[in-house]
Amino acid sequence: MTNENRRTIPFGYKLIIGLLVFAAMFVLSMTMGAADISLHNVWQALFSDGKGEKISIIREIRLPREIAAIIVGAALSVSGAIMQGITRNPLADPGLLGLTAGANAALAFILAFIPSANYFSVTIACFIGAAVGTTMVFGIGAMRKGGFSPLRIVLAGAAVSAFLYAIAEGIGIYFKISKNVSMWTAGGMVGTTWGQLQIIVPFILVGLLVSFFLSRQLTILSLNEEVAVGLGQKTTQIKVILFIAIILLAGASVALIGNMAFIGLMVPHVVRAMVGTDYRFILPMSAITGATFMLFADTLGRTMNAPFETPVAAIVATLGLPFFLVIVRKGGKAFS
Repeated sequence: MTNENRRTIPFGYKLIIGLLVFAAMFVLSMTMGAADISLHNVWQALFSDGKGEKISIIREIRLPREIAAIIVGAALSVSGAIMQGITRNPLADPGLLGLTAGANAALAFILAFIPSANYFSVTIACFIGAAVGTTMVFGIGAMRKGGFSPLRIVLAGAAVSAFLYAIAEGIGIYFKISKNVSMWTAGGMVGTTWGQLQIIVPFILVGLLVSFFLSRQLTILSLNEEVAVGLGQKTTQIKVILFIAIILLAGASVALIGNMAFIGLMVPHVVRAMVGTDYRFILPMSAITGATFMLFADTLGRTMNAPFETPVAAIVATLGLPFFLVIVRKGGKAFS
């Protein structure tokens, strides 16, 4: 899409179109699956006191699952957009830069050493692990003179991720909890409960709200840090706050559905092609687009081989890897 076309279509119209596509995908995700669910069943489950087997399936199984897809898709997409903006690195993604690997290692650690930990404790551990993974990646990336080059950050992310995944695997094997760790981090919304959502959703909402509030400052940072300093921005404080938001978003996502790479890479690039480079537009549209994409991936996973499920992580990776290679080949400008 050219810059001229981006200007001729107001952002409000694009936002409305995005919301309509999201609503249509949500309805499809609620009706499609192994169980035969009609639109009338969905309406009864959401807006009436109706009872029955299908109503129970919607309320207790399908609805919390699709809400999980929505919030995780939004969280990972927004966190990826923020990382790309802060680092000015088109390959930045929570799954590629150590966040999800750190959260995964922390999850294995707490399952091994504190097996009685409740879900809230596991969530906090994932936040800490995500922070440690991020710190390691950017610490390694800053060791050499020249700052955070995109290649150096990606290489550091790959090395740290491999190291942290090896730690998680080692803990799993030694303490004989590999199956528990794998079941948790397989990457999917199967078994999501309302209790889990009550813990996770507030963290993700806080991360999203902080991100939206600082979107203007992020736009300036993404263009030129010297300009941001010249305009009086406290760049260090803004970066710290945005990194905390990233950790909340990525850590909560791993705690809820496990590892899910490439969403934070793909969605922001697609969104920039639609709305330009202003993060006041990129972040909300990334949230909507990411939520829609995750609903689509989860619905595809439930239906393409019903009644058996195809792992959502496998679907996302199948779509994400070619996208990643295109971005690498085009130097980050394939969808800009």
